[in-house]
Amino acid sequence: MGTDPSLAFGREATAQQTDTRAVFGQTMGLVAFTLGFFALGAYIGRDLSGGTGIILMLVGLVPLIALNFAVRRGNQSLAIGLLFAFGLLFGIGLGPVINVYASSDPGVVWQAGAATAGFVGLLGSFGYATSRDLSGLYRVGFWALIALIVFGFVLFFVNIPGENVIYSVLGLGVFGLLTVLDFNRLKRSGIEMAPMIAASIFLDVVNIFLFFLQIFGGNRN
Repeated sequence: MGTDPSLAFGREATAQQTDTRAVFGQTMGLVAFTLGFFALGAYIGRDLSGGTGIILMLVGLVPLIALNFAVRRGNQSLAIGLLFAFGLLFGIGLGPVINVYASSDPGVVWQAGAATAGFVGLLGSFGYATSRDLSGLYRVGFWALIALIVFGFVLFFVNIPGENVIYSVLGLGVFGLLTVLDFNRLKRSGIEMAPMIAASIFLDVVNIFLFFLQIFGGNRN
């Protein structure tokens, strides 16, 4: 007695949906824990000098780079540990910056956090829900990020009215696009890529938070 092809297809579709949900759940769980380590790091580093913070952020790139190699070698436990170490060091490095805003007006930090949650939630939902493969737009996102970095460098030497707001809005546009692309990639990835995609989404969230912090915080540095 033959197997009904429609039943076999239904079971395959159900299994695929289960795998997709598992990848989504693990990835977002890693993002949440990494943000927790980031918050802990920001608290630990709140009284550091700005120069020390920059050094620690640069040191934080080491576990991020190592994370890529750990994922390629299939060492999931090491990759997760490196992800959390990256979040902690990045938080310590940015602690002095966040503390400046929190000391001046704690409400600004909460406003930036709420705006970030809504912004990432909206764009992430779109990227994950769309049936199209948007990976071809990563090149656009990469060059947009390079242009943003160059523009930020130019602002060190050229004064433009409202430059902080302009730069922050452009930054939200760039990282908003990257958020859509990362969530779209999440939908098409296996469980082994969860730490790497979590790192990308974490960076999207932190950068978007910083841009909102600058917008709500005005000209405080």
